Amino acid sequence: SFSVLISHLLVTWCLLRLGLVGKIKRIFLVLMIIYVSIPFIVKIFPSIQAKLVFLNFVRVPFFIDLKRPQDLGLNHTHNFYLEPESGLKAGVWHTVPAQMWREAQGKDGNWYLSTFSSSHPVILYLHGNAGTRGGDHRVQLYKVLSSLGYHVVTFDYRGWGDSEGSPSEGGMTSDALFVYDWLKQQIGKTKPLYIWGHSLGTGVATNLVRRLCDRGNPPDALILESPFTNIREEAKCHPFSMVYRYLPGFDWFFLDAFTANNIRFASDENVNHISCPMLILHAEDDTVVPFYLGKKLYSMASRSQSLTGHKVQFVPFPASLGYKHKFIYRSPELPSILRYDFLGMAHPLAP
Repeated sequence: SFSVLISHLLVTWCLLRLGLVGKIKRIFLVLMIIYVSIPFIVKIFPSIQAKLVFLNFVRVPFFIDLKRPQDLGLNHTHNFYLEPESGLKAGVWHTVPAQMWREAQGKDGNWYLSTFSSSHPVILYLHGNAGTRGGDHRVQLYKVLSSLGYHVVTFDYRGWGDSEGSPSEGGMTSDALFVYDWLKQQIGKTKPLYIWGHSLGTGVATNLVRRLCDRGNPPDALILESPFTNIREEAKCHPFSMVYRYLPGFDWFFLDAFTANNIRFASDENVNHISCPMLILHAEDDTVVPFYLGKKLYSMASRSQSLTGHKVQFVPFPASLGYKHKFIYRSPELPSILRYDFLGMAHPLAP
């Protein structure tokens, strides 16, 4: 009868609903187990935290040949290798100023080395985590700087790209120091050499410049794009930590792992030992390194006794521009900020 049919349908619907509720409960239980397990896994195996900081295993874009920068539109760039330590190879790119583009076609490494004798200043670029020296936003910045008349030299730290070895803060800083010293040997003492760091690379940059200042030969200027104060403060603000930020014991579970891995990137301490002009660039809509951390670092730098008498400048980019964490290179104001407002006044570019 009709009532029996309705009864069967109701029973079937109830069973299906109970089954669905059971599945949802099981899924929720599995997610909770994973959520609770991750802090303990990180605490027991702190090396996992180091991998999440460096992300050197993430190669974006995929399938690019770092030996062929011309495939990325850098056909005035030479790829070569240096040895920061015996048996440790590091991949390096040298992009000449755009004015030399036509002459650069088909030239070998010796020609690229000879261009350092030109009057064009040099920028050593220190990239952030993940990817390689061939990352798209990095390549676009090289093109902008090259068009402004700068030599741009960049490299992959040990463990990144086609560079050998395993990453560490000390190793990254040592690699940067080696490349800097190599550059100084090529260009001599009178040509300007600037250091540009982005994101995690700002931590490497302040480590490097502190060491240079400690030994009495600071660079001509330091440029920090999207910087943070120190790795602990950055980790608290990073999107990855959002689901654990208010968990009791967050510092003990996650942040103490940085200490276990000897990872500090303490730019807030380093600015008290730096004595050269400093420029900070930061977008207000940066969701990876919050704008206020860049502003806080600037505030510390502006009060630093070692920076007294040196230009310390902070340039914010409004959120309406949409530059976020890695698109400041798109700013039409960037050339004037560099050429006339910050760098150009002290070291005019070659025509």
